[in-house]
Amino acid sequence: MRISDADREQVAQVLHQALSEGRITINELEERLSTVYAAKTVGDLKPVTADLPGSAVTTTASAVQPAAARALGLPDNRIGGHPGSTVSVGVMSGAMRKGSWVLPQQHTSFAFWGGTQIDLRNARFAERSCTITAVAIMGGIEITVPDDINVNVTGFGLMGGFVLEDKSGAPPAPPTAPTVTINGLGFWGGVVVYRKSARQQDPPRIES
Repeated sequence: MRISDADREQVAQVLHQALSEGRITINELEERLSTVYAAKTVGDLKPVTADLPGSAVTTTASAVQPAAARALGLPDNRIGGHPGSTVSVGVMSGAMRKGSWVLPQQHTSFAFWGGTQIDLRNARFAERSCTITAVAIMGGIEITVPDDINVNVTGFGLMGGFVLEDKSGAPPAPPTAPTVTINGLGFWGGVVVYRKSARQQDPPRIES
């Protein structure tokens, strides 16, 4: 059976747990992670954790779809993985974070006479609770979050704006879902957080 990125990340979590418990060394962790991220089938993954507790997740990761798992109150399999960049900076330019990436526990986005875009609809989350500090000074920051995570917007605008626009109309996500807190400042600039359907993708922009 072919495996997904989510399957690989679940196995990586087992390995990191084994390291924290002293079951494997840092060198063994690095060797096994190399195998994990090169794996293509369930058979490739089994030997990596065969001698560790918790290895059963490698054969069940694809058995329950994320939405169904959350509906059943099971742990959210989007949590965990190697954190991506901790910063996104647009100074008289632009920066973008979107697609399949792992939001670190703390990410800082800064825009000065420029803009940054962060899209979490296809992202994973390094921890259950993550924070994005967004600071826009004479610039703009746009953050898109899916409606199946919890989001808290606590930033403020000073001669600018710091707002949440719910375009999904969906009820709050369950407590087992990841939670993202977005704080910071919009000074002569703006930070806009869009809550959209997890299945909705924006049409490609046509440059004039």
